[in-house]
Amino acid sequence: MIFLTVGTQLPFDRLVRAMDRWAGQNPDVEIFGQIGPAAYWPANFRCQAFVSADDCRRYVERSSIVIAHAGMGSIITALELAKPIIVMPRRIELQEHRNDHQTATAKRLLANGRVIVAFDEVHLLEKLNHLDEYLSASQIGQHASAPLLQTLRRFIETGVGVGSGEGVPSVGAGHAFDFSDQPPVTPVTPAADVVAYT
Repeated sequence: MIFLTVGTQLPFDRLVRAMDRWAGQNPDVEIFGQIGPAAYWPANFRCQAFVSADDCRRYVERSSIVIAHAGMGSIITALELAKPIIVMPRRIELQEHRNDHQTATAKRLLANGRVIVAFDEVHLLEKLNHLDEYLSASQIGQHASAPLLQTLRRFIETGVGVGSGEGVPSVGAGHAFDFSDQPPVTPVTPAADVVAYT
């Protein structure tokens, strides 16, 4: 089964329309889509505008591959469950998002070999026509690695980035940050009935 997800914030009719076109040419492939607040409703596969976070995770678990916008929630879930994912980033010039962060995300993760990227509908259809090449993925952990945690801890404590005093400067670089007078942070979780993928 292919699971399509576009997140919950904005419509992504260009992706839904491309998937619908491919599904019409491949009627034997089971597809389920979470299509968000779409204006375009597909004719060739089952879908819902929204699914719960638990159901979204179940669809990813059941799928052989995930097709998604380049939202980090969708990407992380697929990688966490060792599912290959093809992402098609939303584009600002098509008024699909507020900026081009999804394109930057897709390029970065593509360079790291973590996702398959289709930058437009033509590339998406090419990738869909060669799905057998993508049906394996490596799983990521649910927790940050010890080296990453050490780097973050060092940055928080000293304001200094990676390396010996070099790296990413910050406001107050070289000075320790004291958060002892701050109230504890209360984690924010999305409502159980809405997937909080961006």
